[in-house]
Order: sequence, then structure tokens, then C-alpha cells
Amino acid sequence: MNNRSKIQKIPKQPLAVTAYETIVRRIICLEYQPSQHLEESQLVEDLGIGRTPIREALVRLHGEKMVESHPKRGVIVRPITLQNTKAMFESMNLIEMGLVDIAIKKDCSTFIKRMNATNLNVQKAIQKNDVFGLVEANHEFHMNFARCSQNEFLVRAVGDIRTEAKRLSYLSYDNIIDPKKPIEAHYEVVFQEHEKIIKAVLEKEGPGLKELIHDHIMTFRQRIIVFMTS
Repeated sequence: MNNRSKIQKIPKQPLAVTAYETIVRRIICLEYQPSQHLEESQLVEDLGIGRTPIREALVRLHGEKMVESHPKRGVIVRPITLQNTKAMFESMNLIEMGLVDIAIKKDCSTFIKRMNATNLNVQKAIQKNDVFGLVEANHEFHMNFARCSQNEFLVRAVGDIRTEAKRLSYLSYDNIIDPKKPIEAHYEVVFQEHEKIIKAVLEKEGPGLKELIHDHIMTFRQRIIVFMTS
């Protein structure tokens, strides 16, 4: 896949938004590597955008914890560590499992439709061999699941965790982690597990939904742990 992202300037879109979206894509696709120093002058040259929009984008990225500021190193891409990765998966499992008890008591019809639509986008990204599109569609699927709770605090918590997970999702989708299992087989598992989650939400099958959510997260976790420790 072509990891190199190009700026697609949308008419009247603020340059700070263009800068933000481009830097985000490059961070997620690991073009800007974990712990890499992001020189302001280099970003200006890379993106062809002035310093003020770049600075605004970096402030937003800092707020979303995609970059960090260090007194002697300046701005760096947030590192990916084994400790933080384990903590992220613990939080993901705890919160998304907890969502089930709330979601099955709500009218989730609107969000089920959105989950179906985003899982179709997952399938389309797979067919196009578009890893970044797959990461984004997968993220939106899980955000729509979170919205079934209709609890803004839980949705916000899932958003923070799932944003943190995007680079790990890219690693999972763009690498053959198990030589005995083609990457296409993993893609199909993700799509089918999403379908089962949708069905369980629709049927308000709490215990089954919890099991599906747990297994889905553990599949993702195991791939990343294997990748990071290999």
C-alpha cells in the first residue's frame, strides 16, 4: 500500500484543519514514527503550509495526546510502549464490556444502522486494500457501538482509547503477524465479528455480546503483543 499521504485541499477548509488531518494520517500510518521529533520548519516544508496553521494543528494534536512536548526535545510523536499498550487494552476491555449492560436497555436502532453502514465501509476498505480507510472505518464502527449507550462520558472515554488504538490498528492490518494466517483471513474475521456484534446488539443478548466484545478485543490485543515482542 502507498503509505505516503498527500494533502487534498478542500475549498474554504481552514489550513489548520488541513494540517491537522494530514499530520494525523501520517502519524496513524507510521510515516511519522513513534518518538520522532516533529520539527516545525520540516512540517512547513512537508505540508506546504505556513507556521501558524502548523502550530494550531500541533496544539490540537497535543490535546488529543497524539504528540508530546518535551523541554529539550520539542514536539515528538507519542511513543508506543508495551506498558501503555497493555494499559490501553485493559481500559478498552473494561469500558466496552461495561457498555453492554447500558446499551441493551436502550433503543439502539439508529446506531445499529450506523454500525451496519460503517461495517460496509470496513468491507469496502478491505476490497480496495486501503489500510488507512480500514482503520478509520473500524474506529467509527466501535464509536457507533459506544453511542448505543447514549452516555456522553462513556462515548468520550471510548473515543480517547480508540484514538490511541489507531496506530496499533494500522500495525495489525498492515502486517503479516502470523505467517500461517493470510492477512486477508484476519480482515474477514474482523468483518464477521462486527456482524455478530451488530446481531447481538439488535437482539439485546447481553452475555453473548459481552463474550463477542471480549473475544474481539483479545484478538486485536494478541496480534499487537505478538508484533511488539517478536
